Amino acid sequence: MFKELKAINARPQPFEFYTADELWTDPHTAQQMLAYHLNDAIEVSSRSRGFIDRSAAWILSRFDVDEKMALADFGCGPGLYALRLAQTGAAVTGIDFSENSLNYARQAAADVGVKINYVRANYLEFDTATEQFDLIIMIMCDFCALSPQQRKGLLGKFKKLLKPGGRVLLDVYSLATFDRKEESAFYELNQLNGFWSPDDYYCFLNSFKYTHEKVLLDKYTIIEASRRRVVYNWLQCFSRETLTAEFEAGGFAVEDIYADVAGRDYTPDSAEIAIVARNA
Repeated sequence: MFKELKAINARPQPFEFYTADELWTDPHTAQQMLAYHLNDAIEVSSRSRGFIDRSAAWILSRFDVDEKMALADFGCGPGLYALRLAQTGAAVTGIDFSENSLNYARQAAADVGVKINYVRANYLEFDTATEQFDLIIMIMCDFCALSPQQRKGLLGKFKKLLKPGGRVLLDVYSLATFDRKEESAFYELNQLNGFWSPDDYYCFLNSFKYTHEKVLLDKYTIIEASRRRVVYNWLQCFSRETLTAEFEAGGFAVEDIYADVAGRDYTPDSAEIAIVARNA
């Protein structure tokens, strides 16, 4: 038992393990993630409907979105942004790992007569032979969940997929968020109201901080009668300087920094940073 508890509480190296697909390939958790996306009372997988409405309106204005534009939504989920952007007549492609989310998104688009190209894929592997985009968005701080090597590869992919002068909009967690987080450890029966399994389980949650790397980790060890899983939720936190440097190293020119993807002014206390970068 001591060895098991030691393993449960062990601190891995930053980004040592990558288990993002666990949330989308497990049938039960995939359904739970879709429910989180659509629950307007919480901001876990998606933000509130009111924020999304404001954010989508700001994006339409900030980037002059119209029927002549081609857009890509990386990690589109159930299409909450893609649908709003496509209603301008823009050609929108949504990429997501979850078949459940995409089925919902396709039906929502069909219900209002909007055409959207939804692609089921890991966006780290997504590619298109011919199409290029005027704008790529990646919202809800997905960029933070990727290792430095994955982020470098993704920025290279963005450059390839964008037209000359095309732009990227994405958001990340800030150093203010890193500073507010505390390390902790606890366990609970059926943690998150049965999120991890339809059967009884114990979930051990270890929250770690990596001060030098400015990385946060929530490590979930889920123990059921018949199986044991570990899910790692990594979050890289950025300053505006480190985020700018990463994009410039990837060949982008940074146009603007905001506090969020609704265009609020950035301050050092902002929990998030949104960046607009142009394919230089």
